[in-house]
Amino acid sequence: MRFLIFLFLGVLGLSCTQEKQPLLGKSAFQKKLNAEFRDATKSPLTDEDRKEFKGLSFFEVDSAYVVEAALLRTPDSPWFLMKTTTDRESKERVYGILKFQLKDVSYALNVYQGEDLMDQDDFKDYLFLPFLDNTNGGESYGGGRYIDLKIPEGDSITIDFNKSYNPYCAYNERYSCPIVPRDNYLNTEIRAGVKAYKKK
Repeated sequence: MRFLIFLFLGVLGLSCTQEKQPLLGKSAFQKKLNAEFRDATKSPLTDEDRKEFKGLSFFEVDSAYVVEAALLRTPDSPWFLMKTTTDRESKERVYGILKFQLKDVSYALNVYQGEDLMDQDDFKDYLFLPFLDNTNGGESYGGGRYIDLKIPEGDSITIDFNKSYNPYCAYNERYSCPIVPRDNYLNTEIRAGVKAYKKK
């Protein structure tokens, strides 16, 4: 009887091991994002799509897309209502302008601060960097991508485009996502971060 129990437990353990798939991703950011997409409590995917989910597609991690940007704060910038993919509007302001060089070309992006998040302990130093580039609609999501940043102590901030991700609307239309302002268009290909989502 004990032999049968041990045999059953051994088969059960083997079965669990076989069902548990390795976490895909070449960087900590990629692995974390894939883990969240697998997690039913965090994933933007529909239940049906999540069952077939193997991992997101990413551009190769490239250090050329990690840049040091000068932060020009704009403390007197007015609040405005940023449009989203639904009727909802998000109250934002331009926290500052990020100026940087990417492959020897100068660029500038507005970085935003949301009024609703400022009073939340976990997000009081959160900055939102949405951007458009020439991969949109082809290799990357047509609506642009986002990067999460934090308010720095000094006047510079690191932008890692390898950590750019798609809005949840790229995976599920029921989400309300900020529309990237046209001012944040980069006339170049940002071949870093998450690629366009294609259902398996």
